[in-house]
Amino acid sequence: MRAWRRIQWILAAAGLAATAGCASVNTTQSGAVGVDRKQYMSSLVSEQALEQEAGKQYSQILEQARAKNLLDRDPAQVARVDGIARKLIAQVGAFRPDAAQWAWEVHVLSTDEINAWCMPGGKIAVNTGLLSKIQPTDAELAAVMGHEIAHALREHARERVSQQMATSMGLQVLSIALGTPSVTDLGGRLTEVMFTLPNSRTHETEADRMGVELAARAGYDPRAAITLWQKMGAAQSGNAPPEFLSTHPSADTRMAELQSASQRVLPLYDQSKSGAAR
Repeated sequence: MRAWRRIQWILAAAGLAATAGCASVNTTQSGAVGVDRKQYMSSLVSEQALEQEAGKQYSQILEQARAKNLLDRDPAQVARVDGIARKLIAQVGAFRPDAAQWAWEVHVLSTDEINAWCMPGGKIAVNTGLLSKIQPTDAELAAVMGHEIAHALREHARERVSQQMATSMGLQVLSIALGTPSVTDLGGRLTEVMFTLPNSRTHETEADRMGVELAARAGYDPRAAITLWQKMGAAQSGNAPPEFLSTHPSADTRMAELQSASQRVLPLYDQSKSGAAR
């Protein structure tokens, strides 16, 4: 009986630990595409701490690439990627004004993997495999980069690390009670959510919709996201899908969602073109 009560106490304590310290936040404004889902962040994972860790890991990745002569090798590619990124970054205030002050960085990595990513705080990388194998137009590349920037704006990495932390807090209580304490590693968790574990469909859909709006505001045709997806799908060729597509909804579902989001932000695209013509 005592053993059962002890187990009940441990489980209850673990449950309380798992839910403690999480607060509902709004990381971004909803924008024209209406991304307004409530997010829950752990007080154990501050925005500043995660950005600091991201900056450290980003620097390490760049140093490793530089040592192998794989960093920013083609000036024309770098200029193209940087130019598109700057136009997109100029529009981030539509979702969160503070992001305009982030220490944004953009680099091109020479690797065959079809991928691009943006770490917390605005640390962007585009792989040459994406450029050579997909051969995106500028508008299609803007769709990819807008998608990745949206992940950072929504702090999806922090949200996922928070979820992991909440779970690990419960496990920590259990492990302490059982005499086998565990260790929490913020850096390791960030690496997992950025480069190992797939994003959830919810996060990917939010990034798709916000990316389309960022592209439209920056003067890129938002409908290019649809042709981009078609090229990405064709690149599978019976193999594993490109990392960019690994957790996206089915073809029909995603096409419909992108069509809807693109139509919603077309007026923003038209306004951006009108402004550029003046």
